[in-house]
Amino acid sequence: MGSAGVAALVAHLAFWILVLYRWLIEEQRVRAIGVPLALWVAGFLGLPYLPYGEALFPSYVAVLDIALLIAIVKDDVSLR
Repeated sequence: MGSAGVAALVAHLAFWILVLYRWLIEEQRVRAIGVPLALWVAGFLGLPYLPYGEALFPSYVAVLDIALLIAIVKDDVSLR
């Protein structure tokens, strides 16, 4: 497994951890995790139809991770 495989694994692991965390802290659980899960499924099913789409899926999941993190923190996360 190369560095791209490790990055994909980290992105997917972070996504599922953030979804679980958001499910545990939000009162409107269906909406809080339904949207990210629907976007994940849409990417999983739709990206293979694009050229090199399967290779783009880990990056797509990483963008979903960023969106989930911003939704949980409710502010922009700065890197220092």
